[in-house]
Amino acid sequence: MRYLVTARLKAGRKGPLREAIEDKSLGRGSVAGGEYLRNMNQARTSADDRVRWVEVCFCPTPLLEERPYWEEYFDLERVQDAHDRNRCRDVNGEEPWACTDCDCTERLEKKLKAKGQSFLKQLTARDEDEPS
Repeated sequence: MRYLVTARLKAGRKGPLREAIEDKSLGRGSVAGGEYLRNMNQARTSADDRVRWVEVCFCPTPLLEERPYWEEYFDLERVQDAHDRNRCRDVNGEEPWACTDCDCTERLEKKLKAKGQSFLKQLTARDEDEPS
């Protein structure tokens, strides 16, 4: 299933998250593997400083595996179905693991991309008052 995640970066976690992305240790040890880096590459920041991304998750509970990794850096405000669950080929049993290469959230992802700014670009921009 694919989920639309809405979160806020925790205070003081910008530097550690940036480092985890740069050294590719974000999500290390998780079965989700490179999904964390893909999510951050696609994440968008809105004017109200919320970060949004579409995440693929095969857990019985949304983000069951991923939640501890995300909560190290973010306050997860909302995790919602990114499309109609009844049409999800993985969930309805039509095609196991279909979400891996599915385009079911393509419209939503295009809409997100057109809004706000790239979270990764914003995150990796060094602030003048931030130690390097």
